Amino acid sequence: VGATIPRRSLESAQVSDVSGAMIVLASASPRRLELLESAGWIVECDPSGAVEVEFGLDTPAALAMANARLKWGAVAHRHAGVVLSADTVVWMGGKSYGKPADRLEARRMLTELSGATHEVVTGVKVGIFGDRVMELHVSSRVTFRAVDEAFICDYVERINPLDKAAGYAAQGDNGRLISRIEGPLSNVIGLPIEKVQEVLSAEFGLSV
Repeated sequence: VGATIPRRSLESAQVSDVSGAMIVLASASPRRLELLESAGWIVECDPSGAVEVEFGLDTPAALAMANARLKWGAVAHRHAGVVLSADTVVWMGGKSYGKPADRLEARRMLTELSGATHEVVTGVKVGIFGDRVMELHVSSRVTFRAVDEAFICDYVERINPLDKAAGYAAQGDNGRLISRIEGPLSNVIGLPIEKVQEVLSAEFGLSV
């Protein structure tokens, strides 16, 4: 809120022709890839390897956009077509919750978020290197149920918390940890696919 994903061959595609439904995803996130492919897009994954900013910015939107720009800048020059990058930030009380270093840190994060409402912001940069570029960010509010230590210990053993912001997974939660989401679920998962599709259609003439 990923494992490395093999690059997909674009040899048969004209990536310079933005009338197609193909984009390059500057990410190794399996969740972002799944959201895009489920919506019908043909996707090549080209993980940026960019060193992300973790601190020093005052708002979750500023932090998410800073990292989305870093990822896009590391990848876009390698491609002729549309490149999309994204970064998701979990934020509460002026504090950013990134990917936990280990399960102990994941348990600590989940304990702090238990019974409270936090903000999830995903920043997105999409465009063609040297040409049209658009930026956007989308915010959702997520409320956790109040859970105890035993629940949290069991939870972090059932999922892989280390590749997820704040150590939790919104997809497939079914009310187990999350009691309420205000705003797009896809945004909490890692990419506000509805808004992204609007931009791809309106600004780049892309559709599926």
